[in-house]
Amino acid sequence: MQEYWELYMKNLEGKPASILFNAGISMEVETIKYIYPQIAFVKVKLKEPNERGLLSESEQPEISYLEDKLEASLIKFRIGKYVGRIFSDGYVTFLYYLQFTYNWQDFLNYALDEFESYEMTSGYQEDEAWSYYYNLLYPKPKEWQIIQNHKVCEQLKAKEDNLHLPRAIEHRAFFVEENAKKEELMEMLGSRGFKVQSDIVNEEGVKGLSFYRIDKPFYADIDALTLELIDLLEAYGASYDGWETSIVKC
Repeated sequence: MQEYWELYMKNLEGKPASILFNAGISMEVETIKYIYPQIAFVKVKLKEPNERGLLSESEQPEISYLEDKLEASLIKFRIGKYVGRIFSDGYVTFLYYLQFTYNWQDFLNYALDEFESYEMTSGYQEDEAWSYYYNLLYPKPKEWQIIQNHKVCEQLKAKEDNLHLPRAIEHRAFFVEENAKKEELMEMLGSRGFKVQSDIVNEEGVKGLSFYRIDKPFYADIDALTLELIDLLEAYGASYDGWETSIVKC
């Protein structure tokens, strides 16, 4: 089973939430969901959440140790797989899919014996469809785009790029509908200051466009731009496929 984790922010019931989830496991869900049919949780009330209801720096070491103890207990009792963690509204919730439930209490006792000062709840229920994984942990398309945006931003920063400086940012879009409106799309892009660079084709033979505009690749700026493009392109039967840019250090 693959271990490939992603961290991102979202709104959860009107509150900011920090989501860490195992993205790699998504490629194996169809083959393992019947082996691990129960969703289980351990929900812990934070002692000193920050002003946003998320984990504070002062409490981070203790919560990390608690998380490590839960993982060690999961391995010891071999009852399931750790799939994600959510910080929101002054709580942290650890989520697991279980193969067995008969030793769930043994798992808890072993993992949490050093954390009696914390207020906790726990439990499990059937979820053969893995709906909690897909509906709660797994990012929606726009959340995925933000994850990818920030990865590119981090790569640029690592090369000493000044993300606040405008430069040409190239975008890609592919037509996903037979009645895609290519000419109308090109006109719309032009009206918003983009220049269409070329026609492109992906590995599956799907046609699309490459276009660019002078913008800033700073986190908030590129997030706002790409989320706007996702909505705009959808109206023309196209799907957004990411961006790239050159490094600017000055």
